[in-house]
Amino acid sequence: MSSSYGNNLKVQVFGQSHSPAIGVVIDGFPSGMKVDMEFLSSFMVRRAPGQNLSTPRKEADDVEFLSGLNENGETCGAPICAIIKNTNVRSKDYSNLAITPRPSHSDYTSLIKYGESRDIRGGGQFSGRLTAPLCIAGALCLQYLKTNGVKIGAHISSVLNVLDDAYDLVSDEIPDNVSDFSCINEEKASQMKAVIESARMACDSVGGTIECKITGVREGIGDPMFDGVENRLAQIMFGIPAVKGFEVGAGFDVAKRYGSENNDPLCVVDGKVKTVTNNAGGINGGITNSMPIVFKVAFKPTPSIAKSQQSVNLSEMKEATLEIKGRHDPCIVVRAVPVVEACAAIAILDMML
Repeated sequence: MSSSYGNNLKVQVFGQSHSPAIGVVIDGFPSGMKVDMEFLSSFMVRRAPGQNLSTPRKEADDVEFLSGLNENGETCGAPICAIIKNTNVRSKDYSNLAITPRPSHSDYTSLIKYGESRDIRGGGQFSGRLTAPLCIAGALCLQYLKTNGVKIGAHISSVLNVLDDAYDLVSDEIPDNVSDFSCINEEKASQMKAVIESARMACDSVGGTIECKITGVREGIGDPMFDGVENRLAQIMFGIPAVKGFEVGAGFDVAKRYGSENNDPLCVVDGKVKTVTNNAGGINGGITNSMPIVFKVAFKPTPSIAKSQQSVNLSEMKEATLEIKGRHDPCIVVRAVPVVEACAAIAILDMML
């Protein structure tokens, strides 16, 4: 099913941007884990709307568990079902989009696919709002993985043409982000904020990339040829709205190199086989090799911008000018960092189980 992910850990997302609630069902999660509600709440806050440099739509994103936990707050082996109620919707902001679709959005293709019965409000099931349930599942997976020595971190790698410091591909260290922005370098964070604010003031938006690093995953995880680690990570990452690119390790730069430059020489460290470099991003043949797993995800600029754009009037079948109302992010990558971490955690735990 298109809203489901996983082989051993099955994650099903449900709801729409303006439906009464959105939520997730998680089947196959290990029993006996005491859910850290404080960690879950703080993780959800990182993604929640209404913060600096994001859409002014404010949602508390309070998580309510309907099943899967016992009276002590531990996972009990039953399918976990959790919901978030949508409390701040303005559906009238989207009324004109049924006739005049947004460029580079799902408005037109959803009409082709589902006809007039589609839900246009807030983008329906195509909305970034649906990443909140993914963060519920991801937060649980992150907690479980941490107890098993696996750590996952991500940062904003770029916004427009401003680049943050890159992760060390070889080291197991995941540096902390600066306090109020998901970057490693505080100066670069300030520059990114300025770029985003400039785009917002110009009634425009900007894209960017997020880099993610996973450490502590043992060698031998993943299966060729369609269930390789890259395959599984890419599949769930492309489930995040606005994702348009995915690369592992040195990524597309490998196409500019000789084999002698790109190959990762093998070595022995503390009695274990490692590699001197990590251009492969911790994966060979779709299987983990015990080096850090490092990848990047590219996000397009938010298509919902206040600038006038060329579209079509579907009722009259002629070109028309579209002016978008509503509350939208000038740069989606700011709130997408925890979503990337969550999706990575879901994919890794699914493969480890």
